[in-house]
Amino acid sequence: MRRPSSFGPLLAALVALSSDFASAAHVDGAPPSKIAVVGAGIGGSATAHFLRQHFGPEVQLDVYEKGEVGGRLATVTVNRNQYESGGSIIHALNLHMHDFVKQLGLKQRRSVSGKTAVFDGTSVIVEETDWYLLDLLRLWWRYGISFIRLQMWLEEIMEKFIRIYKYQAHGYAFSSLEELLESLGGSGFVNMTRKPLSDSLLELGVSQRFIDEVVAPVIWLNYGQNVSVPAFAGAVSLASAHSNLWAVEGGNKLLCDGLLKFAEANLLQARVTSVRPLQAGDALQYELSVADEEGERRSGVYDLVVVAAPLRGGGAGISLPDWEAAVAPGEGEWQATVATLVHGYLNTSLFGFPDARLFPYASVLTTATPALFFNSVAGVYPVDVAPDFRRKRAHEAAVYKVFSPNVLTREQLKTLFRSYYSAQATEWQAYPRYGSAAGTALPPVELRPHLYYLSGIEWAGSAMEMSAVAAKNIALLAYHRWNGRSLKVDHKDLPRAIKTEL
Repeated sequence: MRRPSSFGPLLAALVALSSDFASAAHVDGAPPSKIAVVGAGIGGSATAHFLRQHFGPEVQLDVYEKGEVGGRLATVTVNRNQYESGGSIIHALNLHMHDFVKQLGLKQRRSVSGKTAVFDGTSVIVEETDWYLLDLLRLWWRYGISFIRLQMWLEEIMEKFIRIYKYQAHGYAFSSLEELLESLGGSGFVNMTRKPLSDSLLELGVSQRFIDEVVAPVIWLNYGQNVSVPAFAGAVSLASAHSNLWAVEGGNKLLCDGLLKFAEANLLQARVTSVRPLQAGDALQYELSVADEEGERRSGVYDLVVVAAPLRGGGAGISLPDWEAAVAPGEGEWQATVATLVHGYLNTSLFGFPDARLFPYASVLTTATPALFFNSVAGVYPVDVAPDFRRKRAHEAAVYKVFSPNVLTREQLKTLFRSYYSAQATEWQAYPRYGSAAGTALPPVELRPHLYYLSGIEWAGSAMEMSAVAAKNIALLAYHRWNGRSLKVDHKDLPRAIKTEL
């Protein structure tokens, strides 16, 4: 049963402030003097890029980052090579990512194919072969047409979602995540953020067996959670199981570095501790306080601020005085996930292959079996793939990435690997823990006039492109709010409006 929302009064306060947003335009036509972005992950970096596009070269653009640029896009060095330890795959339909790579002069990384299997703790229950038609026949024999129904459902969702690129290309923005989703898929998309994935798939006629053995391992891999995640977030996760995926040569974090430089943003290494509104006559500005090697101090005053880091549960630790109670309604806790890069020999006997030379899989997903201590294990390749690179066989020493809910113990590593040279664990507050905000509205985009919140998009669906879409939306929204262009915000008939423009 979902928890009743405790944010009714807060949402009412947000509605009451809508007139403030509408009246906060600067009619003199001057752009803001200073803009601050808090966070230099893919969301913050993309926001800086889009803000520069819309507000022009004269604006001072400061980006605050308490850690490494890239956030959850990061690499780890193993045996003198770099490997992705954070966000590692990008979908073929992620158009903002494609544009970033093109504008920054980066390249797509060469993919290295490999077969996948699903392990239930006892045996391999689902596996890919070298023959596509044989795989389809096996799926049909075991699950009927469930996989066809799932594929059609995902294609319909993606076909609707990609409308956002046309809307954004024509300059339209949305003041809430609900407005954005409704513009793409009507009330259906909004309802999908409130309904469990398992319920939606069962209503489609997808079998429980298919959900348990195929869908659940993908959600377990990507989100570390079960199929009770919201249907929209589940669809975002399942889209990542598509075969046409890619990554950035040299590491996905290069996107963040490149976007900040392209935006000519000032990168400030400090943790923002508070954002305090300052009212001077009719002008509303924001003062940021930061903590760095010099201690805690006031940093500067800004006309416009975008918070591109989680406000709850994710460790941002930002205080918004006199607005504390209304920070991010709908945002709950964040899911801890551990990514361990292991250089060693996989224990293929665990999966029913005593002879490692006969082990055919590049990656093994797991069902949500309580006895299992890992979500997945996969052979990985460096962020720079040499032309002569070949994927190592299981009887050879190779680098594997293991996802697990907790840091692996030495005993667990010995269970999963016959022997190993090194094991490096990275603990992430990786994704929203979707059950912790069940039954509440999605987090707001606008906290106050000219104060925006980006990371709430992850409570609809967590992926690099979702953050990029939110970044573009906030940049457009901030530009329209600043200049009083209300007709470009929350338009109710976008297909007709765009057709008229053409």
